[in-house]
Amino acid sequence: MTFSSGDLVYVAPFLVLAASGVLLVLAEAFFAGKDRSALAGLTVAGALASSVVSVVLYRQMGPSEAKLLFSEMLIADRTGYVLTALFGVVAALAALLAPAHQRAHGWVIGEDYGILLLAASGMVILAQAANLATVFLGVETMSIAVYVMTALRRRSRRGNEAALKYFLMGAFATGFLLYGMALVYGAVGTTSMVHIQGRLASGDLGLLTVGMFLMVAAFAFKVAAVPFHMWAPDAYEGAPTPVTAFMAAAVKAAAVAAMIRVFGQFMGGDRLPYGVIGWASPLVVLAAITITVGNIAAIRQDNIKRMLAYSSISHGGVLLVGLCAMGLGAKSGQASLLYYLIAYSLTTMGAFAVVAYVGNRDNERLDIDQWAGLASRHPAAALAMTVCLLALGGMPPTGGFFAKFYVFKSAMDTQDQQLLWLVAIGVVNSAISIFYYLRLVTAMYFKDARIEIAPTRSAALAFVMAVCPLVILEMGIFPGWWLSL
Repeated sequence: MTFSSGDLVYVAPFLVLAASGVLLVLAEAFFAGKDRSALAGLTVAGALASSVVSVVLYRQMGPSEAKLLFSEMLIADRTGYVLTALFGVVAALAALLAPAHQRAHGWVIGEDYGILLLAASGMVILAQAANLATVFLGVETMSIAVYVMTALRRRSRRGNEAALKYFLMGAFATGFLLYGMALVYGAVGTTSMVHIQGRLASGDLGLLTVGMFLMVAAFAFKVAAVPFHMWAPDAYEGAPTPVTAFMAAAVKAAAVAAMIRVFGQFMGGDRLPYGVIGWASPLVVLAAITITVGNIAAIRQDNIKRMLAYSSISHGGVLLVGLCAMGLGAKSGQASLLYYLIAYSLTTMGAFAVVAYVGNRDNERLDIDQWAGLASRHPAAALAMTVCLLALGGMPPTGGFFAKFYVFKSAMDTQDQQLLWLVAIGVVNSAISIFYYLRLVTAMYFKDARIEIAPTRSAALAFVMAVCPLVILEMGIFPGWWLSL
């Protein structure tokens, strides 16, 4: 691999996150027994600095300009910088949620902040990957950090169990991913995604097909697509709420970012996605099952974290619809996916911020019945949660409505409307999802409070609860600017 010092400029967001993460892990040694809120501030600064650098580099790139870096291991383009900026913002929001939750629930651990940024650095690698080896490195950097974060509440049996399940399932997914990449390499003789498409005609079609299917299964685990979703409800419930928010928003977005690179861009086009042996064939089936199972399972949940986990599973299915549309040649496929990822990530962070606010050390209040009467005593929190839930359900005038609308529209733009049946399933399930979202809204506004709620108060927590719903509303009222990105 050849090295050019000029390439370092284009990976500056990654370098900022990685360097900040390492420094924060080392800085924890100097904060033993002290207030760790300063670490949270440094984490926010590092994450936002990465986002700012991404915006600067985005503005320097042309709309269709792309630069291959480090012997075609990475690629710098506007898509990657939009995703990198998103990961930085989500990491900053997660860092803002952490201090108050740590103090309220007794898991004050400074390593959380450094590991958070290291996980985000792995996500940036996925957003800029141009080689299967780089994809693997990004997936493992992100995953190992998130496994650790899930188990940070060391005295929680539920948290330890969740981390163990997540780790074991992740290990199997890693095996699928690596074996699939090995078969693709054996079929076409390269791991460079830039050259894979050009070697399809001369490659071994059998090896290529099996390799692609194994990679689909591995990424389906990261997106929590059915039937690879078993880890998600337990991991979401057992992890500390700020970590759950980061997992639900950023990890899913990073997995989709990798799939945009691998399948949508470098394995898309006229040949690879089509027919019985194309990667879109199993993916559309996974999308339909995931949307349906996620929504049906969410209806049965009384635990808010588990309800949001199954809701996240169904949203993963919608993202797969957009990915199939992109791979099958829909011109608006990539734009709709990026819009959806931004809207979904901010909505998820806002919803989990309210969950963190409502609970305290004595009672985390994860049962829906425990939210009865929240609007009468904490109207701002109830309003923020309502906006986020309506956005997750795809109700106007929120960004969630246009997110689903543009994804389904891109699926309709495919040749011969191949995904019409999948769009119909998605629309019906979107209507079904309103039921379990409004169930929580009904409890907050139309039921009498059974117990006094003593929330976890924090200026940073209140900031996240205010900003995320406002941005979601702005995305719904003025979606054009976001799509132009």
